[in-house]
Amino acid sequence: MTGHQAPRRGRGRRPAAEVRASVLEAAGRVLLEEGLPAVTFDRIAREAGSSKMTLYKWWPSPGALAAEAYFAGSEEALDFHDSGDLAADLTAQLTAFVRLLTVAGAGRPVSELIGAAQLDPELGRAWSESYALPRRELARVRLRIARDRGELREGVDLDVMVDQLWGAVYHRMLVLRVPFDETLAPRLVDQALHGAARREAEPGA
Repeated sequence: MTGHQAPRRGRGRRPAAEVRASVLEAAGRVLLEEGLPAVTFDRIAREAGSSKMTLYKWWPSPGALAAEAYFAGSEEALDFHDSGDLAADLTAQLTAFVRLLTVAGAGRPVSELIGAAQLDPELGRAWSESYALPRRELARVRLRIARDRGELREGVDLDVMVDQLWGAVYHRMLVLRVPFDETLAPRLVDQALHGAARREAEPGA
């Protein structure tokens, strides 16, 4: 028996929302502690005190379950605020993202999920439709608001800005596989907002 096995319950069926929440909590915990291969329907059903058939009914694959568990567990940490200060908001969100990957330990399971999504169509669809595209749109909405306020130039490519900011983090984690920490966030924001060209106020300009 594992230390996380669900306690025995009396008679009566639990509400579906409660069952789903317990399954996602168990899957998220196993994913974070042991990685994607440990997330199986047998294991999660046992730890959540659920029927394995219920998991088969709700998720097309263990990978899709693991992806939703990550989405649910990261949603609060990656909330996107509008304080009126674009640079501060971008830096706060990117810092939270980097902290989730590095300090909170989500880097390995996220890497495994993205890797598996290349071979598992259901997982790939879940990752794109339920996480990547909605999170991208949250960033685009915040950038669009800044553009409409005159903080960004007209015609700025919002998708390219998103790629510059969050794509750089994924590139370091998945392709270069080099260490990075929260100090990366303000540097990415400065580069995206001000570019690499010499500024007028700089000496020698």
